[in-house]
Amino acid sequence: MTLTPEARRAGARRAPLLLAAGLCLLAGLDAALLLLGLPAPVTSERLPQVHGVLLVLGFAGTLVALERAVALGSRWGYLAPAALGTGGLLLLTPVSLTVPRSLLVAGSAFLTALYVRFWRRQPSAALLAQAAGAVSALGAALLWLGGLDVPRLLPWLVAFLVLTIAGERLELARVAVLSPHAEPTFLACLGAVAAGIATTLMWPATGTLLLGAALLALVAWLVVHDAARRLLRSTGLPRFTAACLLAGYAWLGLAGALWLLGGPVAGGSRYDAVVHAVFLGFVMSMIMAHAPVILPAVLRRPLPYHPGLAAAAWLLHGSLLLRVVVGDLREVRGAWQLGGVLNIAAVLLFVLTAATTSVAATRRASSSPAPPPASPAPAPASPAPAPADPRTTR
Repeated sequence: MTLTPEARRAGARRAPLLLAAGLCLLAGLDAALLLLGLPAPVTSERLPQVHGVLLVLGFAGTLVALERAVALGSRWGYLAPAALGTGGLLLLTPVSLTVPRSLLVAGSAFLTALYVRFWRRQPSAALLAQAAGAVSALGAALLWLGGLDVPRLLPWLVAFLVLTIAGERLELARVAVLSPHAEPTFLACLGAVAAGIATTLMWPATGTLLLGAALLALVAWLVVHDAARRLLRSTGLPRFTAACLLAGYAWLGLAGALWLLGGPVAGGSRYDAVVHAVFLGFVMSMIMAHAPVILPAVLRRPLPYHPGLAAAAWLLHGSLLLRVVVGDLREVRGAWQLGGVLNIAAVLLFVLTAATTSVAATRRASSSPAPPPASPAPAPASPAPAPADPRTTR
């Protein structure tokens, strides 16, 4: 990857937004320790209350909005990650919650506007799914601003990231030849998810059952049509990406099954299982899978594959099995706490490995000598003859 001065400047301008997302992640991990009943570096009464929104809208929302703003290429697009990142950071301060909640609403609205602009360029089923995810984020932010508690917002927060990621996977799947029924089936799954999250507000039991079934159908579509199953036989980065994708689909399927079979959850071990199956098992696994592609696109810095990335991913999934299957579903408190601590360690290991690998690769790219300029072609001794037939020219 060639690091031109222009690319360096572009990456430097976007770095503060990525830093805001990173700070939201670290604060969310600190809050996770508090929720596990363990000592944490920072102790705050507010942190456990804003833990979920901080990670979904403050961290993941800023990442999604930043990537979309880079793709759009317009300055106003950066209002979305700026508002989401600032709102997330203000959740960590003593200011009234109305201020960061309002900023999260604004950031989600700007993100929705980004998709409107993309839609005008080229409408597609994949873009519709991502736009529906942004609308779900806006709905969650508005409902939270109106005073609804986070467990009632959970379906909306889940839909935001699940639909965003599913839309991106559809976009990549279209590179291959899809069957004529693939996109209509995908749109049916999208409609079922949207109907499910809307119904949970009025009829929680019915909406949760519908949402659980819709998620299972969406997982089935992704497993069938995603290229991950074929890439699993490769090596290096393709295999790592494929493994993260398939593991993430399995966790999303578990969350859908828990909702379908168990109905609404507002607390307790089953709530913990659903939340972390989606946001750690599925979302974080997707972030790990796409980081080697997204980070270079956003920061203009290379991130080559390193075995440490795979080690962090397997630690995440192994510890999540301990936390969810043993700790939550069998209600073993020690396994729940140990799994939670290892979850945090896995995320930190991934961030540290990605950062050090990227810095090392950037230094290598910066220190490598530039290729010598091409020698000018020698001038012809005499003018070249014109072609006899002008139709032979291009």
